[in-house]
This record gives sequence, C-alpha cells and structure tokens, in this order.
Amino acid sequence: MRINRAVGVLVLAVLLLTLTGCDDSSKHNAGFAGLGSEAAAFKQVTPGRVFSFPADHGVHDGYRVEWWYITANLKDPQGREFGVQWTLFRNALKAGPEQPGWASQIIWLGHAAVTSATVHHAAERYARGGVGQAGVQNVPFAAWIDDWRLSTQTDTANPLAEMQVQASGKGFNYRLRLNANRPLVLQGEQGFSQKSEQGQASYYYSQPFFQASGSLEIDGTTYQVSGPAWLDREWSSQPLTSNQTGWDWFSLHLDSGAQLMLFRVRQKDGAAYLTGTWINPDGSTVRLSRDEISLTPLLSSEVAGRSLPTRWSIKVPGQGLDITSSALNPGAWMDLRIPYWEGPVQLSGSHAGNGYLEMTGY
Repeated sequence: MRINRAVGVLVLAVLLLTLTGCDDSSKHNAGFAGLGSEAAAFKQVTPGRVFSFPADHGVHDGYRVEWWYITANLKDPQGREFGVQWTLFRNALKAGPEQPGWASQIIWLGHAAVTSATVHHAAERYARGGVGQAGVQNVPFAAWIDDWRLSTQTDTANPLAEMQVQASGKGFNYRLRLNANRPLVLQGEQGFSQKSEQGQASYYYSQPFFQASGSLEIDGTTYQVSGPAWLDREWSSQPLTSNQTGWDWFSLHLDSGAQLMLFRVRQKDGAAYLTGTWINPDGSTVRLSRDEISLTPLLSSEVAGRSLPTRWSIKVPGQGLDITSSALNPGAWMDLRIPYWEGPVQLSGSHAGNGYLEMTGY
C-alpha cells in the first residue's frame, strides 16, 4: 500500500507539472506555473458575475484552477511573532464537468507553512479527485486534503463567520480558530480581478477580517497564539498572459483597522500590472489603480540562490499611507514542487501593522 501510494503521488506530481507547464520546454511561453497557457476550452472569466454565497465558497466546475487560501499573523503572550499559511488548489487537467471516481480529471494540491523570525517550515500534499482524499463541500463547508482541513464550526447562512484550520508537516503543527464579524470583500471590479491590460482575470473575493487563535507547534515547542488572519478565494482558467513571469502580492492589516490588498504582475516586456483594494474598517472598499499606488523594492535578500526584494516602500497617497514592509524572516522560501517566497511582513511608517507577502517567478 505504501509503495502504491508513493507511485500514485509521483504520477500526480508528473500530471501537475504537465498541467502547470513547469517543464523547461514550456515555462518560457506559459507564464509562471503555466497560468498563462491557453485555456480556451475552459470556462472564461468575464465582468458582471453575480456572486452567490455560500455557493461560491465551493467548487467551480469547468474552470481550470481555483484555490482556498489562509494566512495568519500571530503572536504569543510574550510577543513573539509567527506566520501561518494554508492553501488548497484544485486543478483541472482537461475541460468539462468533473467525472466521478477514478475517471476524475482533477488534481488537488495542498501547501502549508509556518514562519518565525528564525525558522521557516513548508510542506505540500498531492491528491487525485474522485476518491475522497481531497475535496470541498458546501454544507457544512469543509475543504481538505488528507488531514489538512479548513472547515466551518457552525452550519449557518454565513459558514465563514466561524471556522477552524489545521495542518502539520515536518517540524510544525497548527490548529487555529477563525472568527469574523464583518462582510466579505469583492476584489477588483465587483469580484472581477483583472491581471493584465489584455484582460486576463480571476474571480476574487476575500475575508480580511478574521481573528485567529489557537496553538502552533514548531520543532517540538508549542505556543498559544492569536492575531489577524486573511482568507482569499480565486478561480480562473487563464489568470496570466504568457508574457507575465510572476507576481508580488500583499495582504496587509493596518493599525487603523483598515486592510490593504495590492499586487503587481511582472512582465518580460513592459511595465508590471499594478492594482489593489483599500478596505475600510467597516468593510467598504476603494478600488486602487496604478496611478494611486507606489510600490518600490528597497532591499533584496539572497534566498535559495535567488535575489528577492524583502523590504518594500508602499505608498497610497489618497489614503495617507506611506509605509515600509519588512520580512519577518527573509528566508521564508517555499522549497516545494513549484517554489516561491511566502511569509509574514511587519509594517512601519505612517501606519503600523503586519501582513503577508507572496513573491513568485524569481
């Protein structure tokens, strides 16, 4: 059984690499992780979608890729800082409705990580669809891969109000409760989040107002922790162009009670695509265009043989924001099948606070 499982995981990894275009022959014309490869046979993302909850917390059949994503900025009673990440990806190998059982064309991928000022641990899980090893259900809401799980604690019309998340890997283990009392946020243009001037986009919403609490174990030491957390939900079929090489994405909790999401998508040729959302403490939003944001790398770190910007200047003059974002641990490299940098950041300047930074394609 262990041998069969190992072979199955290897097959899944090969299939996932085929799906994401990470082989050397295709990575140069498919964008980061193959997300710029053509996907005309899949459902397309277009403006004007009317979101429906709780249905949109679940699976969106017919789209090529979607994910459920949690980050949390945590402290223990002594003030030590930590970060936690939990992500579940659903990847379709071919277009059309998902087939039952072993005929399923769905590959599931889980990422989990913990970060402190001195330690970063990351792990991944693979699963095939159709056999119950991984999946998402709506009532009651649950997303899982093996024993990694994000699920609701109450069977109500708002399943994201009270949740729990758990994962474990080599050197770490965490179990957190998540509570939110403010509305979901539709990113971009009422949930249509454009990623390029050519119109590539995803459907994208967030719950940036979670408060997390629970236990976190790192290298045999357990900490009781609490702090703000952020949920992102996205689905698409081709969110990038083949000219786009990766992105720098921020989710920030400000001491004023406001939240900020912004990202730039880098390109082989031309200026990066830059946009964001200012989220007021009551959950109302202001969409930010390129001209309203200044995002500038200040300091790079050598990580895993790469040079990555781990300190940034972030300015949103219209909101009185002029801050510096610094990585809690510059070495927060996700050394996984598809590698990238992901870790907590600390904020200083016009506003204090914390958040998360993800950098891909370096």
